[in-house]
Amino acid sequence: MLQKKNILVTGANGQLGKELQSLAVQYPQYLFLFATKEDLSVDDAEAIKNYFTNHQINFCINCAAYTAVDKAETDQAKAFSINAAAVGHLAFVCKTFNVQLIHISTDYVFNGMAQQPYTETDATQPMSVYGQSKLQGEEFALQNNPATIIVRTSWVYSSFGNNFVKTMLRLMQQKESINVVNDQWGCPTYAADLAHAIISIIQKNPVAAVPQSPILPQHAIYNYCNQGITSWYHFAMSIKEFTGSNCSIHPIPTIQYPTPAKRPAWSVLDTSLIQNTFNLHIPQWQDSLKKCLGLLQ
Repeated sequence: MLQKKNILVTGANGQLGKELQSLAVQYPQYLFLFATKEDLSVDDAEAIKNYFTNHQINFCINCAAYTAVDKAETDQAKAFSINAAAVGHLAFVCKTFNVQLIHISTDYVFNGMAQQPYTETDATQPMSVYGQSKLQGEEFALQNNPATIIVRTSWVYSSFGNNFVKTMLRLMQQKESINVVNDQWGCPTYAADLAHAIISIIQKNPVAAVPQSPILPQHAIYNYCNQGITSWYHFAMSIKEFTGSNCSIHPIPTIQYPTPAKRPAWSVLDTSLIQNTFNLHIPQWQDSLKKCLGLLQ
């Protein structure tokens, strides 16, 4: 009988971590170890090393991140500690213990000024502390462990945690009208779909990678988001339509909704590489939104 492969999921209480927990029962061939920040703080280097020493891990999905985008502008030390330094150390430990690391990153590594979907090789230029910390995390991961697989994603939502979809549902119940930015464009990502994609990547790599020998050394970074392009305003309008809300939604420009951190105006990601490499079918964002709303309602 084949021994089960062990998958460690850090940041297990986040949106993606929760979706992976929901998904785990569908994959009995794997033993999942879900570690919250209380179980395993990724910025505690000694704790990471001890955890790997005490557990026979084959794959590590790093969902742990500092995601308070606006707060990061003033809480820079914490953002870089979790999103950069911790990732670099985690990558080093994964290499030492022969563990395949899959690290989740973000569209915020780009400046949002492109006019076509971003590919994995496009130049990065983060416009916020959050984006800078996430980009440095990518760099540290690949420096310390070239076998790391990085998945950049955008506009993540789920039936778990706090996100745009749940905020819109709450506001549409509380208010007669709301304003939503209409000049930021991107691709919503249902965390459940992303979770499925990550497990598919693991299934395509049935044994943990040998250090210095990633499954695709020339393609360490992949983009993943649901298919289709929309604005936050049109995203909100779809939530209204699918739920039958009577709330009025008014489009406003970003300049009328100032935030401490600058958001990319264009966060559209080209997902052809991850689709072709791992033979993935990625759903349209509207279809996935309906699934999530079905769970929430």
